[in-house]
Amino acid sequence: MAQVTFYFDVGSPYAYLAAERLHSVLEEPVDWRPVSLGALFKLTGRSSWALGEHQRRQAGMAEVERRAREYGLPTIDWPDHWPTNYLMAMRAATFAFASGCGREFTLRAFRDAFQRGRDLSIPAHVLDAAERVGLDPSEVQDATQDPQIKQALREATDAAHRLGVIGVPSIAIDGEPIWGDDRLEDAAARLRRQ
Repeated sequence: MAQVTFYFDVGSPYAYLAAERLHSVLEEPVDWRPVSLGALFKLTGRSSWALGEHQRRQAGMAEVERRAREYGLPTIDWPDHWPTNYLMAMRAATFAFASGCGREFTLRAFRDAFQRGRDLSIPAHVLDAAERVGLDPSEVQDATQDPQIKQALREATDAAHRLGVIGVPSIAIDGEPIWGDDRLEDAAARLRRQ
């Protein structure tokens, strides 16, 4: 059986679109792997389209909104000041996976960000998402400062980069990455061929 890995960062609306569709497009098991998109950008010398000039940003946001409608997802509600710094949220996701409820936390965080417009750079919003999936907010707060959690996220990001992951969402099939939420069907077709 092929090994399938989903690389994501909760600050990415395209990763949100992919996360919402994974269960209907790809067969399990799928290993969800939190990575730091900001660190990937540094490693690849790239930057977010959302930080570019105004017209490009507006076109990108309109494309995300169009895809959400096409996929039958709720209307996108953009967080104020998006994008911001999601490092704490990604450390919380890393901890959530280590605690056995990573998918639940990740989907809650994605939905909070892109369905409710909650800014995940605000610690209270991250801790609220964690509490709503059964995690202890004080444990999550402590974990986001834990050197082991920090190192785990760093190592996952570095490993993804070595594999050829340049952005999120990416689906890797037996170590070969496919980048983009609009490529999920391509990933599914590759799996069927195998």
